[in-house]
Amino acid sequence: MQEQPIHSQLSRRGFLKLAGAGVATTSMAAMGFGEAEAHVAAHVRQFKLATTTETRNICTYCSVACGIIMYSKGDFYAGEKARIIHIEGDADHPTNKGTLCPKGAAIKDFVNSDTRTKVPRYRAPGADHWEDVSWDFALDKVARHIKDDRDANFVEKNEAGTTVNRWTSMGFLAASGGTNETGWITYKTVRALGVLPFDNQARV
Repeated sequence: MQEQPIHSQLSRRGFLKLAGAGVATTSMAAMGFGEAEAHVAAHVRQFKLATTTETRNICTYCSVACGIIMYSKGDFYAGEKARIIHIEGDADHPTNKGTLCPKGAAIKDFVNSDTRTKVPRYRAPGADHWEDVSWDFALDKVARHIKDDRDANFVEKNEAGTTVNRWTSMGFLAASGGTNETGWITYKTVRALGVLPFDNQARV
C-alpha cells in the first residue's frame, strides 16, 4: 500500500498553523529580533557572572559524574558567606561536555534548599525528634553498631565445616559519586569484613 502524498495528509487547519508559524518566524528574523535577543542575552549573562567566583565540581546525583561549574557571590576567604547563584554544565568536561540532565540542571535549588541536611542527625531510641550531632559522634555510633553486629552474626564455618568467613546480617550500598579508587577501597574494606550483601548506587 502506497503512502498518501504529504499534501493530502495535511488538513486545512494544520496548513494554516504551519504557514502562520513560518510567516512569524521569517518576519522576526527579517526585523533582526533574533540576533538582537541573542546579543542582549550574552551581555546579561556576562554581567550576571562578572563578579562571581568560579568553581568546578562534579554533579552530586548519579554515577555518570558530569562536570559542573558553580558560580558564587561572596568572598569566602574574607569571612563572607559565599552563596551559589548559578550552576551550569562544564563544557570542558569529557563526560558531559556542558550538558546536564533535568536533575543536574536543577542542582542549584538542591544546594540552596532550606531543607537540605548539612550535618549528621541522630534520633535516639524512643525519641520523637532528630537532633544535630557532630561527625565524631556519628562515625563512632556507626562503628559501634558495625562491630556489635559483626561480633554477634559473623559466620566463620558453615554446617559442613568449610571456612566461609561471611557476614550476612548487614548490607552495604556504595555511593556512585565516588572515584574508581574510592570504589576499589570500599569494595576491599567491605569484603574484608565478610559482608556479602553489597551493591553500588550506580546500578539503582
